[in-house]
Amino acid sequence: MVHGLAPPLRLLRHTPGTLTGLALNANHRFATTYALVHYASGAIFTFIPKNACTSLRVSLALANGAIADKKDWAWVHNNNGTFSAGLPDLARATSTAVILRCPFARIASTFLDKIVTRREELWRLHNLLADRLDPDRLTFRSFVELVTRPDLLRADVHWRPQADFLIYAGYDTVFGMRDMAGFATHFESITGRVFVDARELPENARVTVPLAPGVSHADTPLSVLTPEKSQGRVPDAKDLYDDALVARVRQAYATDLNLYLKWVGRAGLLFDDAATEGPR
Repeated sequence: MVHGLAPPLRLLRHTPGTLTGLALNANHRFATTYALVHYASGAIFTFIPKNACTSLRVSLALANGAIADKKDWAWVHNNNGTFSAGLPDLARATSTAVILRCPFARIASTFLDKIVTRREELWRLHNLLADRLDPDRLTFRSFVELVTRPDLLRADVHWRPQADFLIYAGYDTVFGMRDMAGFATHFESITGRVFVDARELPENARVTVPLAPGVSHADTPLSVLTPEKSQGRVPDAKDLYDDALVARVRQAYATDLNLYLKWVGRAGLLFDDAATEGPR
């Protein structure tokens, strides 16, 4: 920053048009939790679950001196809010960046990573449905039908709309998930520290092969998918969808889809013809 020049104006996303006190503005407070500061540079990075979030958090933990080596990567799971920004950090940010993901790919990834493996997100959904959910019979279709319900859309951060995590009305730099190399270069140029791609950590290394490619898996239940995944076989994300599911996700995540098209473009969209003109 040139001495004597004011930093660029950073317009917050969730405060214009509201009269609620900032401390009581739930949307702003939520997004603030996911706006992380690199203290040496003053840069703000928004992390969104399922959008390379572990890579970003591990890289920031190293860059902020909280961990000494990438082998300590698991520290970040108990420290999500450690580097969360305060209002002065947000206003004085020297740069802002975020990674967006195709909404169709993000929901498919959540299902395959969190639900098929029967992690806590499945049991949270089970509890929210008053234990009326039979995990063995759950399919991608029934999962999408559940999480796109208005009462469940924000029940878990892994399927919550990406727009909710954005702290600013606009960002200096926006990357799509397919451009991880570009984001890594940007992160290193801003922080002067190495970017760690968590997918390459030994603990996260998984070799998978497509399960019956070209065959619809929209209605394949967890009783089949869970043991298949344990053997390294998972459906291709596209094979989880049919026209009805594409339409449902397109409607429920219209804001996310429009943001992606506006800020990233069509590159990386699972369904290139799924553009919408819903709310922004």
